[in-house]
Parts: sequence; structure tokens; C-alpha cells
Amino acid sequence: MHKVMALDVGTKRIGIALSDFLQVIAVPHSCISREPESKAIEEIIKIAKENRVEKIVVGVPVNMDGSLGGQAKNCIDFSQKITGFDIILEDERLTSEEAEERLRERKVDFRKNKGLVDIESACVILEQYLGK
Repeated sequence: MHKVMALDVGTKRIGIALSDFLQVIAVPHSCISREPESKAIEEIIKIAKENRVEKIVVGVPVNMDGSLGGQAKNCIDFSQKITGFDIILEDERLTSEEAEERLRERKVDFRKNKGLVDIESACVILEQYLGK
């Protein structure tokens, strides 16, 4: 069996989550810098290979009306640069709000470390995908 990776791609950071081998549970992994982009893609591929990932789920921030804005297109463009894996695009509307709420419930102060929100958002994206 193989794991599934999820990415919450932002303009500054990328949150990463991994599934278990049964593809049931989403586990927080890390947050990496988006720049330089070539290094970010290298790091994603390295993590994916080390964890026996076959599919990478990339969150796309679709507008509430279903249209694709600039950041959605940016995420899609970024995902097309990741080669060697099945890339799945997942609607990630409101995942940051969900992630912040989960962190608040666990009494985690994320105000000074936005990377925690990115990682938790990646978990939410992965859970949405795994739940389908």
C-alpha cells in the first residue's frame, strides 16, 4: 500500500500532511517555504518518495461562487510542476477557518506560527479527499 500526501499551497508556505498506509487517517507532517519554488518542489518530491506516496492532493481555493481566482490558478500551476505522482486537485474552500478552529479547540496558539495553520489545513484537505 501507499500513502497519500496533501498540500496546502500558499504564497509563502506549503503545509504538508500524509495519510497512513490504509489511507484512513490524515497526519500532520511539516511546513516548507514556497520560495524558491524549485527547492519547494524538490522537497515535496523527496518527502513523497521517503514516505511511499503515489498520490498528491493539492488544495485549490475555489471562490464561493465556484469560480477560480488568481490563487486557485497559482495552486494549479504549482501542482503541474510536481512530476512522477498522481496529482489530485481538491476544493479547499474554508479549510483555513476549519484548521484555525481545530487549533483553538486544542488550545494551540498559532498567531505567531502561521505554519501550524498551513499544516492543519493540509490535514483538512486530506481528510476531505480520504472521506470521498
